[in-house]
Amino acid sequence: MNNNEEFDVERVDDIPVLLAVLERMGIQPLLDKHFMTHGNWQGISLGWVAVVWLSYILSQADHRLSHVQSWAENRLETLSISTGTAIRALDLSDDRLQAVLRYLSDSLHWEKFEQELGGNLIQAYDLKAERVRLDPTTASSYCGVNEQGLFQYGYSKDHRPDLAQIKVMLATLDPLGMPVATDIVAGNKADDPLYCPAITRVRETLKKTGLLYVGDSKMGAMQTRWFIHEQGDYYLVPLSATQIPESVLTSYLMEREQTAQELTEVYRDLDSGEPTKIAEAFEIEVEQMAEFEGNKINWKERHLVVRSIKIANAAQNSLKERVQQAQLELEQLNQPRKGKKRLIGLSSYQNEVERIIEKYQVEGLLNVEYATERKISQRRAYKGQPAQIIKEELVTLSVQVLSEALTQKLTSCSWRVYATNSPSEQLSVTDGVLVYRDEYLVEKGFGRMKGFPLSLTPMYLQREDHIIGLIRLLSIGLRLLTLLEFEMRRSLSKNDEKISGIYPGNPKRKTARPSSELLLAAFKEISLVSVPIALGGNRYLTKFSPIHQQILIRLNIPLKIYTNLADDEGPPPSTSGEPSVMVSHLRE
Repeated sequence: MNNNEEFDVERVDDIPVLLAVLERMGIQPLLDKHFMTHGNWQGISLGWVAVVWLSYILSQADHRLSHVQSWAENRLETLSISTGTAIRALDLSDDRLQAVLRYLSDSLHWEKFEQELGGNLIQAYDLKAERVRLDPTTASSYCGVNEQGLFQYGYSKDHRPDLAQIKVMLATLDPLGMPVATDIVAGNKADDPLYCPAITRVRETLKKTGLLYVGDSKMGAMQTRWFIHEQGDYYLVPLSATQIPESVLTSYLMEREQTAQELTEVYRDLDSGEPTKIAEAFEIEVEQMAEFEGNKINWKERHLVVRSIKIANAAQNSLKERVQQAQLELEQLNQPRKGKKRLIGLSSYQNEVERIIEKYQVEGLLNVEYATERKISQRRAYKGQPAQIIKEELVTLSVQVLSEALTQKLTSCSWRVYATNSPSEQLSVTDGVLVYRDEYLVEKGFGRMKGFPLSLTPMYLQREDHIIGLIRLLSIGLRLLTLLEFEMRRSLSKNDEKISGIYPGNPKRKTARPSSELLLAAFKEISLVSVPIALGGNRYLTKFSPIHQQILIRLNIPLKIYTNLADDEGPPPSTSGEPSVMVSHLRE
């Protein structure tokens, strides 16, 4: 008899870690508190279904409902021991998961749940609420447009204008990027009106004023800035070219020169480990006035005028190259153009010059002079055609670069204005630049939600209530990823330490800023082996290594989440002539 065929093996992987973090977050009891299920609901509660499903989504990077039941069926021991609840595969059926999504799509109950969850997490993880970032994104679907529904055609941030989309607004807490509020609106809705409702939700959750709200230029609408200011909060937003036209920017630069205001150089530690100059900036204070509902409001606003060194160099090189290309193409108008229609007359030359200048965007940087010469020639009679006198207007161009204008354009290249009502004591020029440069934090959250590991897109669901519920479920998963990452980095920074053994193919590589994805991937390949009763009937854990212990200790997660899966006895015996099952058995 081949005893190895009787061994039952379950893939454990990172499931106990995910369930332990979800337990610390208090997701299951909080969901059951705010989403009361129908009296006919059987099996484990809605909260437990959502928690186990989230562990599947995060572990497998897949939100498809049809795969969850079979996944759970192959891990019943692990799930039941880790949750302390008897889990059946039927508890994770398609119908049950769809029911969970329908409950989560209830906006009234969701907002109460999200508000209480945010307050609990801030206390449990001792988070300092000082800055909040807001930004919307879109998620596309093949489900088609519903005229009265959420899926509409609109400006696609996924570069898929051919697909119907839904829009998601996230308000996230710095520096970890944890969502505080999640709003879902129609895909054709403008971004500007989404900020004030999200800010209101944040205020209700954090119950604190004096926060700094950071967003993109869409948050720079005057009404939004006033809305933030009049409640005693602060904002930091870049202003668009419409809000700060080039003439105003030029006046700022001239004012700085006239007052001899020094530029503030902004440095940052990049991958090289050495401080690198990334920008230079100065500030100008302006008096801002707005009128809302018949009332005039005045407040002081600081305009941080910033030039990114990297972007400025690229823009200057691009401008010089465009000027050279435009000059060369204009001078070629003096030469016969093989295969192209000949230009005749001054007006045709002027039209072609305007086209080339507009093409290369070098208006006001080139001086083009026209020299005209009238030429009269006689054409002989030929094949019945009479002799003719031909009058032609020959045009010659001379092109010169306007050096002074080019120098001024290069000097003003890549300056951008950030607006803030925060006093300089709280937000210096340097801080303002660095804070906005961390805008990638919310973009990283979008990447996780739409891509790996939460995998919202491509979207396999069709019903809008299911999709709304799924997005809200994934926002809980995003909270887990940010908190896991934050907790590990905070633990390492306390003693200025680094962790190794988590990079595939390079176990000696160390980092002080590991991502959640790397930490969870380190637990892959851990399995639970159940030995047949004839051989002892024990359970053993394979491939649980010191690096796993180290990660759990850093995260303040007890080792028993894994060791409780196995029994106390030693490794399983091997029968004569048969390969033994290699296991490791670790206890606290």
